[in-house]
Amino acid sequence: MAMAQREKVKNQPYADNKLFHLGFFVGLHTQDLLLTHSGVVTNGETWFAEIPSYSPGFSVGVIGDMYLNPYFNLRITPSIHFGDKKFVFREETTGEEFETNVRSNYLMIPIDVKYSSFRLNNARPYLLAGVYGAFDLGRKRGNPLLLKGTDVGLEFGIGCNFYLPFFKLCPELKFCFGLLDVLEKNRGDISGQETIKYSDALSKATSRMIVLTFNFE
Repeated sequence: MAMAQREKVKNQPYADNKLFHLGFFVGLHTQDLLLTHSGVVTNGETWFAEIPSYSPGFSVGVIGDMYLNPYFNLRITPSIHFGDKKFVFREETTGEEFETNVRSNYLMIPIDVKYSSFRLNNARPYLLAGVYGAFDLGRKRGNPLLLKGTDVGLEFGIGCNFYLPFFKLCPELKFCFGLLDVLEKNRGDISGQETIKYSDALSKATSRMIVLTFNFE
């Protein structure tokens, strides 16, 4: 006689039916900028900039989730991202280089729509998309480059809920794309061609960020 195969016991079978639930997350991220060069010549010099490598930063935040229907949730995830960006400026003719770091501690407030697939035993993949506002709390005037204090953008992500006996663990990967030019062009805080030539080398900068977090809900 063949034995019927038993379905695996589900942890927290009704966890996704709550109208509201809270959580928190910790993780890592990398900051980037999409740079547009001006081609301005200052004292016979033309400088170009790049961000040759990425430094990992620390991310932490809280989660507020509202149930809409069995497949869709609305969520807000206020978070802080501590990190920096390393710039390398290079003069076109001589090849002279100049390096500087720009620290940015972003307070971000995203609002996302989360779409979850069917639950398979104790795992449930999901996608999310939304918009965010960002406030740079780490700006320091007097640096060769200065970024504006506010930004808005779009974000897209993928993750998976793993249902443990007492909570959900959710690894999540998000991609954030800023929509505004965050390069501060009014540089009354610096003077002298030796410093302002680096700021003048750029005409536009838009933010990018990749965020890997572990959510506890």
